[in-house]
Amino acid sequence: MPVQAVDHHQTAEHAVIDVVATKAALTASPGRSDEDKARDASRKPAEVLAYLGLKPGDTLLDLIASGGWYSVAAAIATGPEGKVYAQNPAAALQLRDGAYEKEITERLAANNLPQIEQLNSEIADLGVPDDSIDVALTALNFHDVYNGFGAPAAIGMLMAVKAKLKPGGVLGLIDHVGDPDGDNKAAHRIDPALAVAAAEAAGFEVERNDALLAGTNDDHTKNVFDPATRGKTDRFLLKLVKPE
Repeated sequence: MPVQAVDHHQTAEHAVIDVVATKAALTASPGRSDEDKARDASRKPAEVLAYLGLKPGDTLLDLIASGGWYSVAAAIATGPEGKVYAQNPAAALQLRDGAYEKEITERLAANNLPQIEQLNSEIADLGVPDDSIDVALTALNFHDVYNGFGAPAAIGMLMAVKAKLKPGGVLGLIDHVGDPDGDNKAAHRIDPALAVAAAEAAGFEVERNDALLAGTNDDHTKNVFDPATRGKTDRFLLKLVKPE
């Protein structure tokens, strides 16, 4: 099972973000729409970012940020002294006839958070210095890379992000739980064991959390866009630590 990772972020001088205070800030933020705030209940951004060890003032990379929902949440969590890179490759911005490009533009304008910088770049050439990122996050994207391009490409993606992390830095990987024997490509899911194996092959120390983002009445076989399942899937969270 999972290897327990050491939390390299918690120190007396630099405490991990406070979950209660962060939740309050997310709720009070005037730029976030009611719809964006409603997603907090299932996505639990404050709890996830605290689990990953995010501290006020940290630099975070939101990998394949899509419409930027998590980029905004992370920017509020790390605060005005922090930095958030909202990264999207060209293919992501072109999905849904460019809907994600329009969505992230509107969301960042509405929230007006100068600590967010958009990176329209490919994963192989992210455009940030090596050893410069405290925390990276990719939410509900890894299954597409693994199912669409295979394990070697997925491992390569993880290695590219690891190079950008500081020693002891963390990559959080969130995805929909897939049945080991199911058609996960069709269902837009992944067997968590495959994600763990890819992370270990990329050289990360791995901690797996199946409880924080557990869904309700999800048998791990339905398409994640099925109306009966959408927004309620069982999700796993990997905390991937770059060795010191």
